[in-house]
Amino acid sequence: MKKRITVQIDALEKFVVEILKHNGLSAENAAITADVLIAADRRNIESHGVARLKRYVDGIQSGIIKPECRLDILRETPVSLVIDGNGGMGQPVAYNAMRRCIKKAKANFICFASVRNSNHYGIAGYYTLMALEENLIGVSMTNSAPLVVPTFGKDAVIGTNPISIGFPSGKERPFLLDMATSTVPRGKLEVYARTGAAIPDVWACDSEGNLTDNATLVLDNLSSRKGGGLLPLGGSSELTGGHKGYGLSTVVDILSGILSSGAVGLEVYGKKGKPSEVCHFIGAINPEAFVDLDEFQTGMDAYIRMLKAAPTTAGHNRIYIAGEKEYDAMERNRTTVILQDKVFMTLNEIGAAYGLTLVKDV
Repeated sequence: MKKRITVQIDALEKFVVEILKHNGLSAENAAITADVLIAADRRNIESHGVARLKRYVDGIQSGIIKPECRLDILRETPVSLVIDGNGGMGQPVAYNAMRRCIKKAKANFICFASVRNSNHYGIAGYYTLMALEENLIGVSMTNSAPLVVPTFGKDAVIGTNPISIGFPSGKERPFLLDMATSTVPRGKLEVYARTGAAIPDVWACDSEGNLTDNATLVLDNLSSRKGGGLLPLGGSSELTGGHKGYGLSTVVDILSGILSSGAVGLEVYGKKGKPSEVCHFIGAINPEAFVDLDEFQTGMDAYIRMLKAAPTTAGHNRIYIAGEKEYDAMERNRTTVILQDKVFMTLNEIGAAYGLTLVKDV
């Protein structure tokens, strides 16, 4: 069992912000990026938390990520945007795209943005949550590096391509779906590789398309493009619904990449040492385009209560709605988060270059 280390959120946030500022981000964009990363750790999505910081620092220093965040509006209507992120850090790009969508949705009931030439933007649900906080329906999805094999394939050609959709409620917690269209995201394999644990053999396949429980093998094969990769949501066969996850992944590619005239599939991270060209699809819908807000929220509350009141199977005493476990985690992790010891050490290795030290909570 690997050691877990508790750190204060305030100290972690200051640490991450300072490292990002040292790497060229403005104070505002560094704060946005740090908040997205720490939100993932607070929600117990450690695959997308501060463990990703090294990836971003390496990306900036290699020229893959531009520390400036300049959004160019390429096409605009009252209800839509096409945005070029100019290779900037994905979190500020997506954050500012959603801010624009929220403003337009409040004025015109709906707005969607297709964003090209960005970078990895963290957890998709963060941007959906931004809309929920304004009593709007939120939509957030992004394509990613080709890590997933299509149904009946053995080489990764599509991304984990997550989808997040959220609906505001009244007295109940909001409904916040945030899911990869693969069985798991790549970051989940990284968590298992750091601990040396075997992955479930329905998560990934080796270079010949055979199921494997070796996380390190899969990650190495993906890094060197030797074949194999993650499986679509539903697994490797049509019998278990793998074609449905494959279909959802391609929809994300189309809305994010093709709709913005950006990169898709093998084109994402397709040129070594060059910008990743990750694309997003982000939007907000005002429920009042269809029904009064209080009526919608009342309906959501009733629906959520119906789901949670359903009988449970033996050994389970609670039914969850999408996002509820993450809300529980956020309440527990109000002031501190727990990091794997390897993540803690890596953060301090990065910080040492700038005279920064992250300390354990006492």
